[in-house]
Amino acid sequence: MKIDLTETTSSKINQALVSARRAIGTPAIGMVLTLVIVTDEENAYDALKSAGDASREHPSRIIAVIKRVSRSPRSRRDARLDAEVRVGSDAGTGETVVLRLHGELANHAQSVVLPLLLPDAPVVVWWPQDAPADPAKDPLGALAQRRITDAYAAEHPGRELAVRADSYTPGDTDLAWTRITPWRSMLAASLDQQSARVVSATVEGESENPSCELLAMWLADRLGVPVERTVSAGPGLTAVRMETKNGVIVLDRPDGSLATLSMQGQPDRAVALKRRDTAELLAEELRRLDPDNTYASTVRFGTEKLGGAAEPQRAEPAPAAAAAATAPAPAKKSAAKKAASK
Repeated sequence: MKIDLTETTSSKINQALVSARRAIGTPAIGMVLTLVIVTDEENAYDALKSAGDASREHPSRIIAVIKRVSRSPRSRRDARLDAEVRVGSDAGTGETVVLRLHGELANHAQSVVLPLLLPDAPVVVWWPQDAPADPAKDPLGALAQRRITDAYAAEHPGRELAVRADSYTPGDTDLAWTRITPWRSMLAASLDQQSARVVSATVEGESENPSCELLAMWLADRLGVPVERTVSAGPGLTAVRMETKNGVIVLDRPDGSLATLSMQGQPDRAVALKRRDTAELLAEELRRLDPDNTYASTVRFGTEKLGGAAEPQRAEPAPAAAAAATAPAPAKKSAAKKAASK
């Protein structure tokens, strides 16, 4: 069921939600959180579709905030709120409110969103693109317990990681970090089968991919070893090699779907490591809303401590530099296992 509201208010939107639920016989109970999506018209469809798919695992009230750019001084002075209310099959397993803020109202989105939040339920704010430099200080981000950004959508993903490190506040996370969860789990599991300590590592992946940088920083931070970052044609992450005194551990995924795990003295094993869509990533982040300390430690480690090609203009791998001198003291292999569980 869809209801269109023109030149409306938050109070009328709440009334429309109640009327729509009564009309289709769906109660408000059962929704576990409010997901606020801050996006634009170009990306609104994809973001709402991903959020709707994720709501099948996490029934929620989805509020999309679309700020309409005013072209003339007069229209910028006029404040208007248009809304679209979706309930039932048109809104996944929860309900959806699409807000279009015109004129001066676009600068006060929090005053429109606040009355629409589910009472006594956590709030998550997601910026699919164009995230603020400091999400926790953003007026909408200040309403949330969890704030989700995506460095991959930034024009310069490498610089975006530095911005995320500088502004990190407990509750922040990034989908570039979520994308490497299966890689971290598989690498930690492989270390449980080796008695020798890792002495160095190499992470290979396409240029301008923040997930590759985060995985390299995670290894360097948790294991305390020099990690080299090299560039491949992709797609995404393509390989991780960890040198131990007993041999090399290699996790190789050349096609973005199926990987091969190779270890000294063991047969090669095929591992499913497909590239996940945004809905799966979002659903994973909504499973836990407490601060992710492992992400905080990793993003603050810094790409400058890695050896190899981290800059987009470099086409060939560079040798490892001063990572060994700046890396923290070596940690036991169990540290990787502990870090893999977010």
